[in-house]
Amino acid sequence: MAFQDFDVISERRRNEQRQKLKKRIIIGVVSTILLVGIIGAAFFVATTEYGFGGNNAKEGHDQDSSTSSRQHVQHSEKMVKLVCSNASYKDKCEGPLNKAVKDDPKLSNPKDLLKTYVKYAEEEVNKAFNKTNSFKFESEEEKGAFEDCKQLIRDAKDDLATSISELGKIELSKLSSRSPDLNSWLSAVISFQQTCVDGFPEGKLKNDIQGLFNGTNEFISNSLAIVSQVSTVLSTFQTLASGRLLLSENSNSPAASLDSDGFPSWVHVDDRRLLKAADNRPKPNVTVAKDGSGDFKTISEALNKIPATYKGRYVVYVKEGVYDEQVTVTKKMQNVTMYGDGSQKSIITGSKNFRDGVRTFQTASFVVLGDGFLGLAMGFRNTAGPEGHQAVAARVQADRSVFANCRFEGYQDTLYTQTHRQFYRSCIVAGTIDFIFGDAAVVFQNCIMVVRKPMDNQQNMVTAQGRMDKHQPTGIVLQKCTIKADPSLIPVKDKIRSYLGRPWKEFSRTIVMESEIGDFIHPDGWTPWMGNFALNTLYYAEFNNNGPGASTNARVKWPGYKVINRDEASKFTVGTFLRGSWVQGSGVPAVQGFYK
Repeated sequence: MAFQDFDVISERRRNEQRQKLKKRIIIGVVSTILLVGIIGAAFFVATTEYGFGGNNAKEGHDQDSSTSSRQHVQHSEKMVKLVCSNASYKDKCEGPLNKAVKDDPKLSNPKDLLKTYVKYAEEEVNKAFNKTNSFKFESEEEKGAFEDCKQLIRDAKDDLATSISELGKIELSKLSSRSPDLNSWLSAVISFQQTCVDGFPEGKLKNDIQGLFNGTNEFISNSLAIVSQVSTVLSTFQTLASGRLLLSENSNSPAASLDSDGFPSWVHVDDRRLLKAADNRPKPNVTVAKDGSGDFKTISEALNKIPATYKGRYVVYVKEGVYDEQVTVTKKMQNVTMYGDGSQKSIITGSKNFRDGVRTFQTASFVVLGDGFLGLAMGFRNTAGPEGHQAVAARVQADRSVFANCRFEGYQDTLYTQTHRQFYRSCIVAGTIDFIFGDAAVVFQNCIMVVRKPMDNQQNMVTAQGRMDKHQPTGIVLQKCTIKADPSLIPVKDKIRSYLGRPWKEFSRTIVMESEIGDFIHPDGWTPWMGNFALNTLYYAEFNNNGPGASTNARVKWPGYKVINRDEASKFTVGTFLRGSWVQGSGVPAVQGFYK
């Protein structure tokens, strides 16, 4: 599937865009001045609802120091009550913060309270992991799982450190706009910890490790709740300050998302040229070719030569060929673009699988850890087959990762959308059981999900989403996708049941909208994981789908399943669900709202 051709933007349109930008800057400056003026009032009004501001008539310049101190404590306690009002574990939220404000009277700013609380969460993660040193790991499986766990906890600590660092830099008035970043980092901490636990075999050891991280997950859950609460208050007053002028310039409606060229209006002219035609490729920093015609014969060699201090986007061109190697884009390899000659021509492949004793986390043929990854026209395979059970083709952990015109082929657990924010455009994903799984905030747009034939005693599930906590902003969204049966499945589609998904974790969330669903999907639509697990807490939704398998008349009757309306579905469009500038800066076309 090649990129569509588009004309170059006219000079007139560029001038119009400059005028719009100028107008937005003026509005932004005025709004910022207004916002700074009322930011204190915002939280004063909010805390008043929690009892602050009682005996104002008695407050005067003659107030003695003890009264002033007491009122400061009262104000701080009310502020703590406000920021913790949405927390699931209120005692664990209010208790530490009340102690913190008594120890440090300067802690009355909600942003500083949030930063303090995330530091507590960081301490809890350290305490929990340090306790694992007292455990004895007897089997090779347990030892291997612990090695994975050490890396995962390092990743969790990195995201916590980033959150704390950024909270130290963000102005209070900017906190709302940065909440998507904070939510992504904090949510990933829960995912990393749970992936650590999931790696251990069932038994007492696994239960003990789960118990260690339960407390830290509660701290992270509360941190997410505080971000949401503070952002909501700020957003309300930002809207009042700007008179909604900025919002009217930034509509997420379909009409606003595409201009006359067919691109989203935010796609830069240089990115349009990059995507103008299939043969208009970015100039590579390095070229990989199996036949020796490039700079390297393997992709791993090329990645290992990326300069440690390289600034900008590093481009790796992979010529046609099947590259049988386990490729990892490390955390240090940020803003890497990798493109091939086509998803069925430039292919990364492997066959590691659970049947052969490899942990699911380690089976991926391709792993992306470095933020800002962009993959174009590449194929990723795991050839273990259905007999290999869990066998991942690609594991994506990187924040702000984008794939376009790519193909992911496997059977069980094909694509592991592990953490953070991800976007897939015009891709093909093929598999059998839970073949799109993980705990990222991810949107698949204009993609094809090909359901293959599993083993005779198995069923197919397209998705298995792993949201652990109701405050996590994660979920799997399939928008304008086609869910179809592979030719191998068609003859037995009435014998082998296929479903849209099942709940891997307690707050599993998956939305299928504006998509075409084939007739092989069971009328129930969704299937349980085990018994009644998560049926009350999951969020599964369908909106405006079509095709012979799209009827919702016979769908499951679970409390968490919904047929949603347009307003509810709008929460899961790219412009809303994947907020932030990272999709917009990738150059990959994306419909921000609905298709129609």
